[in-house]
Amino acid sequence: MLLKLKNVPSFKNDMRLVIAIIFALILFLASCVKPPAPDSAIGQALFTSNILNRNFIIQYASDSGVDITSRYALDTVVLTNDTSYFNGTITCSKAGTPYTGTWSSNSDYSQLNINITTPTPPAEFSFLNISWRFTKKDFPIMQLAPWGSTAPKVLYMERL
Repeated sequence: MLLKLKNVPSFKNDMRLVIAIIFALILFLASCVKPPAPDSAIGQALFTSNILNRNFIIQYASDSGVDITSRYALDTVVLTNDTSYFNGTITCSKAGTPYTGTWSSNSDYSQLNINITTPTPPAEFSFLNISWRFTKKDFPIMQLAPWGSTAPKVLYMERL
């Protein structure tokens, strides 16, 4: 009987260790839970009311620190959605000539892919035809920089 009583403190310490490990695992697993995704309905509503079917002008464009805004003077840009709020048609008018192509965005509206193709666009449109990321959405101005790149390019488009 004396031997059984000597084993009780050891069992008690073992149980404390097991409980501590279980508690630590619960805390660890709880911290691994992904935060909820932003409400895409809110992003869609903001994108729809502030960008789609609106006329924009290029307020500022810079390529490697060189101000190239004058290349886009009087150009207008309009993004329309065809069947989805994540892609559609883009029209850019230059000196009265409309150029069209496609635009697309990702599910959280942080990316804007521009591809103006028809008729063959002027050379300066190659600056626009890339994947952009929104650096600031402070409407009526949207500020963009290259997506996935540190290239020193900046594009500010102002809603009319």
